[in-house]
Amino acid sequence: MSWKLALHTVSYAGVWRGQSSLPVEDILDKAKAAGYEGIMLMSKRPHISTLDMGTEKYQSFKNKLKSLNLQVACIAGYTDFTAGIERPMSPMAEMHAVYINELARLAVDLGTPIIRIFTGLERGGVVFDKHWEACVKGLKLASQQAAEHGAILVVQNHHDVGVHHDSMRWLLEEVDEPNCKAAFDAWAPALQDMEGEEIKQAVYAMKPFILHTTVADYARLPRYTYDPTINTYNKKINDIRAVPMGEGFVDYPGFFAALEDINYQGWVAYEMCAPLKGGGSIENLDKCAKIFVDYMKSEKWRNKS
Repeated sequence: MSWKLALHTVSYAGVWRGQSSLPVEDILDKAKAAGYEGIMLMSKRPHISTLDMGTEKYQSFKNKLKSLNLQVACIAGYTDFTAGIERPMSPMAEMHAVYINELARLAVDLGTPIIRIFTGLERGGVVFDKHWEACVKGLKLASQQAAEHGAILVVQNHHDVGVHHDSMRWLLEEVDEPNCKAAFDAWAPALQDMEGEEIKQAVYAMKPFILHTTVADYARLPRYTYDPTINTYNKKINDIRAVPMGEGFVDYPGFFAALEDINYQGWVAYEMCAPLKGGGSIENLDKCAKIFVDYMKSEKWRNKS
């Protein structure tokens, strides 16, 4: 397999119900033991924040990386370029650009040019094109700041603006900065009911931009509400829960086959960032982290493509 594997440290950050939390140095041990070549680093506390640079904690983290011969595949940044759009008083685009400038310093110091970021969430009462405009302006400013350090921004298809691949391509083309690319994942198209040829076509459409991808697999849990007036149940939107790699509905065989078709050379990261089958204990997180490595390195997905 030509792709290197990274464990996203958010998997042990305690961010969802019942999930265990570990210090970032301990997560490095977990990644190494499971067979990962690197990590995707959650760049906020309790892991490594830009506020921690120059501290003893940061130096200890860097020393541990070196001793384990692990690479930082990607810095995970947390942007929301539509924040404050309903009350445009603060210079939010400029504030994000300052934040990205600090992330770029962190990324380069840790040996990676890649910074994963988001677009923005929709706010009620604001026309959609204002959201779009805020993201374009923010991404341009942030890209220009990152470029001063030789860093590359990769926009994840995660937040509301530009989450569909056609919209994301249009957005990135409008931003028109050479270091503003895509962190394109399969699970978001899957949640938009894409599979098979549609997943492949999404990857082909994003070919000029894809520099990173993060993997998570999910199952649908049907939801209903009881209506006593007619003694029946009304169907609601499914609940979505994380499952071990290969057990969910996301079409990873098609997605990975398409990545091969476009000669993708980036990292493949794995995250556990939702309520997980088996719970959030350290033992279950370790088990699922290893299942992903085994799935990828044995290329089990080829048997289903």
